[in-house]
Amino acid sequence: MANEDRAVGVVGLGNMGLGMAATLLGQGFAVAGYDLSAERCALAGAAGVTIAHDLPTLARGAATVVLSLPLARHVAATVEGDDGLVAHALAGSVIIDTSTSEAATSRRLAALCAARSIGFLDAPVSGGPAGASAGTLAIMIGGEASHVAAARPVLDAMGTKVLHVGPSGAGNVAKLVNNLLVASHLLTMSEAMRLSEAAGVPAADVLMVVNAASGRSAVSEVNYPRWIESGGFDSGFTMGLMRKDVGLAAALAAEVGANLPMSELAARLWSESAVGLADGEDFNRITQWHPGPRSSS
Repeated sequence: MANEDRAVGVVGLGNMGLGMAATLLGQGFAVAGYDLSAERCALAGAAGVTIAHDLPTLARGAATVVLSLPLARHVAATVEGDDGLVAHALAGSVIIDTSTSEAATSRRLAALCAARSIGFLDAPVSGGPAGASAGTLAIMIGGEASHVAAARPVLDAMGTKVLHVGPSGAGNVAKLVNNLLVASHLLTMSEAMRLSEAAGVPAADVLMVVNAASGRSAVSEVNYPRWIESGGFDSGFTMGLMRKDVGLAAALAAEVGANLPMSELAARLWSESAVGLADGEDFNRITQWHPGPRSSS
């Protein structure tokens, strides 16, 4: 990889974006960052990231641009327009969108970028801020194989599981499916642990069995010991973010006509939990929330 190809821009310097930027720096990339928050820019600058004052400047100096933004509309606003990335990015460069976005948006942006000889990958990630900082993310990718190959050095620096799922939008779909499962597993695990306690067997003892048997999941093996049983609730992923992802999964199901009664119930419970659990709370707090009694009518 030529030296000029090691210039990477990171747009969005939140917990995930700054972690990825720091990881790329540690892997020898020249990293420029951009964020609307002066505070996040200051943190990134202190970590060694060169701060770009606008998107055109960042785009013109990067062979690869990594996006880490809250919503699909933020991704679109960053890529499109006279001051967006597509108007200023180098021909042959690749945009890697690690945001949890929408497949339709990614497909539209990929087509827009292709018309300018720019690659666009929807590449949402799993692993949280800790994985971003350690370079151990799982990255699920939608897009053209040639663009994945061009961006591979950057992808490999950020993650240990780089999975090309399929064409544009496939990464977004995979991420929503994954997070829908996590959201559902948290609900079912919390009920299973309450059942264990109600039957007189400590939840910790049953959890040991679950993790040695067929009922285990990432929720039982990782979330419970690390963030729930410990009382830490500091995963870096919030109730609001999971509610957003579950809502996106529900919208996708409606869009494609998929009948998902269990998932519909999970989505309803996550929405209802907003009464007792604010968006800023750690998403593992859902295990402490009990829905109220329902009418039999």
